[in-house]
Amino acid sequence: MDTIYKRRSVRKFTSDPVERQIVEKLIQDAQMAPSAGNLQARDFIVVTNMAVRKKLKEAALDQKFIVQAPVVIVFCANTPRSSRIYSGRGELYSIQDASISVMVMMLAAHDMGLATCWVGAFNETDVAEILMIPHNIRPICMLALGYSADTPKASNRIDSSKLTHWESW
Repeated sequence: MDTIYKRRSVRKFTSDPVERQIVEKLIQDAQMAPSAGNLQARDFIVVTNMAVRKKLKEAALDQKFIVQAPVVIVFCANTPRSSRIYSGRGELYSIQDASISVMVMMLAAHDMGLATCWVGAFNETDVAEILMIPHNIRPICMLALGYSADTPKASNRIDSSKLTHWESW
């Protein structure tokens, strides 16, 4: 439970590299996330190249920490993989599959002493072009990953009783 309550979105990273084996372990952890029909309709693109990270930063409304983080992982929804079974709902399920794997990785990274920040604000077409993503695969999140150079405070949360509806809205 400490991992859930102590994890923060970090936007300041040290220049320390993240070892490839650590990134591979985090991807294995993310693959343990549940998925619709166990189809695992998600793919991961690991970006460490500075020139590519600079292009991703530009595609992401110039969020500078994307370049500062030594690793950016782009999570993609693989709709064709999910649609084989679920037809039109496959798009939604592949987005859900990718999204839940992001959260699992964020928690695993925190548990390993790493910091992350979910980046959802980006030009999807530009990211797909930069990373040569096939037209039927959709980038849904960029995850900045590295060692924290900051200790962000917890942000306020809406009391869960104001968000909870029992039996109906």
